[in-house]
Amino acid sequence: MKKLLLLSAFAVFGLSVNAQEEGEKTFGFEQGNIIVEGGINFNSSTDDDGTVEDKSSRFNFMPKAGYFINDKFAVGIELGIGSGKEETTVGGTTSEDKTSSFSGGVFARYYFLDLGKRFKTYAEAGVGFGSSKLEQEGVDDELKTTGFGVGIDLGINYFITECFAINFGLADLLSFSSNTTEFGDAESDSTSFNGNLNIFNNFFDTATFGLTYRF
Repeated sequence: MKKLLLLSAFAVFGLSVNAQEEGEKTFGFEQGNIIVEGGINFNSSTDDDGTVEDKSSRFNFMPKAGYFINDKFAVGIELGIGSGKEETTVGGTTSEDKTSSFSGGVFARYYFLDLGKRFKTYAEAGVGFGSSKLEQEGVDDELKTTGFGVGIDLGINYFITECFAINFGLADLLSFSSNTTEFGDAESDSTSFNGNLNIFNNFFDTATFGLTYRF
């Protein structure tokens, strides 16, 4: 219920803001437009219980670009680059694990609802592949994972200016992934399918934020 109220407030706010916009300004997309988006997230944490101290840091950069075939429909490509480090200290001895990842894919996006002038709601389907590597100090073999996935998402663009917008990734509706993990001579495969058609269930739990620029 709280999430439903938040969503309602979000929509009402958008409509009230848009009602005050100047009539000659246009917000949205046209055939031939190119969009460039980017998301960056990072975190750093320390956990010390007096015996074991864990320090971890992670960084991810996720650029994407799309071309509008018409006023509502765009296709494009996306990339993802990530790295991380975890240090564990026990009795004055520190071990370090490092992770790195890379991903790429293609997507198709359809804008189906305008909440006033500045809020543009879309659905997006994508197909991608990725790989990651874990290096553990003192271990010769690396843990490697490769795979691919498909997914359907929802999102909203809020236009700050006619060309610049904030992007809210709202929910993961459906996703499927298949992965292969290798460690030395051992290899294992895994697949997963996830679906959540109750948007209010994960509307804010899975939200991601980024920036969008329209050329």
